[in-house]
Amino acid sequence: MALDRKKQAEDVIRILRKTYPDAHCALNHTSPFELLVATILSAQCTDERVNIVTADLFRKYRRPEDYVAIEEEELQDDIRSTGFFRNKAKSIRGASEKIVNEFSGEVPQNIDDLLILPGVARKTANVVLGNAFGIASGVVVDTHVKRLSFRLGLTKEKTPEKVEKDLIELVPKKDWVMFSHWLIFHGRQVCNARKPDCGNCVLEKICPKNGVE
Repeated sequence: MALDRKKQAEDVIRILRKTYPDAHCALNHTSPFELLVATILSAQCTDERVNIVTADLFRKYRRPEDYVAIEEEELQDDIRSTGFFRNKAKSIRGASEKIVNEFSGEVPQNIDDLLILPGVARKTANVVLGNAFGIASGVVVDTHVKRLSFRLGLTKEKTPEKVEKDLIELVPKKDWVMFSHWLIFHGRQVCNARKPDCGNCVLEKICPKNGVE
């Protein structure tokens, strides 16, 4: 019998909403701009490492203008431990410059404007809009969301863009932001990549375990 993906999504949301009532964005920030910087740094890096780096970074640089005013090499040194630091420094300074010159120093609040910022693709834009502004522009698809969506039978797609398209059709818009947080929390605590703890999983009874050996 084919899985009813709409019903599956409803059940996943119902169970995870109850299981993780405190699910939230794990990147520390006090402003939309700080979240933008932290999200750029989080590429191929753990949130824990990013939070260690930004604890000092956000004391040193408080506004987009501060990043524009420094040499790129100095910023590279500040963020070196997050990996890919040259590209990330270039993106952060480029985004900061565009925000200062084209958006009066404020992070734009729509996805089209965010996507023209250097280093910003759909995932980063969705993170910023959803968590800094409460705007549901899409579903954030990181490695956890992608992995769990496949295992749970919500998608057969492999690319984040196509996975997001499937999830947008299945998940009510009011849950787009939290849906990612619920899956990320569950992915980190139970349904990890190498050895999912199916025996202690609240979704075990409804999970088809796609790709799980």
